Amino acid sequence: MPVDHTAGSKDVKDTEQDAKSEFSDALEDRPDDYFVQRKFAKAIDCHPVAQSAPFHWLALAVNDFTRAPLLSLIYGVIFSLIPAALIVLVLAADTHLVILPASVAFALIGPVFATGLYDVAWELEKGHTPTFRHSLKSMFRNPVGEWGFAILLMLMMLVWMRIAALIYALYPTTLTPSLEEMVGFLTLGTLAGAVLLAVVFAFSVFTPQIMMERRVDIMTAVATSYNAVRKNLSTMVVWAALILISVLIGFATSAVGFIVIMPILSYASWHAYIATIKTTRPRKYE
Repeated sequence: MPVDHTAGSKDVKDTEQDAKSEFSDALEDRPDDYFVQRKFAKAIDCHPVAQSAPFHWLALAVNDFTRAPLLSLIYGVIFSLIPAALIVLVLAADTHLVILPASVAFALIGPVFATGLYDVAWELEKGHTPTFRHSLKSMFRNPVGEWGFAILLMLMMLVWMRIAALIYALYPTTLTPSLEEMVGFLTLGTLAGAVLLAVVFAFSVFTPQIMMERRVDIMTAVATSYNAVRKNLSTMVVWAALILISVLIGFATSAVGFIVIMPILSYASWHAYIATIKTTRPRKYE
């Protein structure tokens, strides 16, 4: 019987075609204004979003949590272990000076671990039943971009640690410093942390979602995220404030609150991405 030597290549082509069709926003047949041109990268255009939209995203996220409670709790426990480790670090160091750098470090590495929850939300969007295995595979859907983004966040974290060490030099030398003596240290530390978090937020609020779904390069994803934040600044300030408040609540509950908080924030981030970043076709999903 003759052997069909093209069978393997046909299977590969079929697999590639299926993968391409799975990504609803493949960058083919895009309109001329789909990209906003930048000097260093292309940026996918965005929609204007109402200032109250973040509250709607949270409401939709709660609904996603109830639709996939077991997976949400599994990821919630994984997330809670990170801030729990930071709390243990603070107690072991027996000093409050590590609280600020540890909190910023958590905010920097958090987006990397949210990819699995983005996949859960994406599966719900497509009407599928999300699974833990499928969500883990999402971390390798765009490995170059996603791990490159992880390295970028790691570099930002190292920069913050160096800045924190320099700011520590301003800490008063007295055994029990007064509030007046602490003003310079607290002011500079707060401003430096706020500036770094604002930069990281602008570059990362939509970057993981874009790279996971659309398989674009990291520069396009980062440029798109920055462009969306710039064009919806007031809305993004509200969203960033809600994230900050949620994280503070999580730490106030000794990291137990993160079991619920982190899945909800991740699902809300997916809805924020859907509402903000333009697509070639309507998604029929909020």
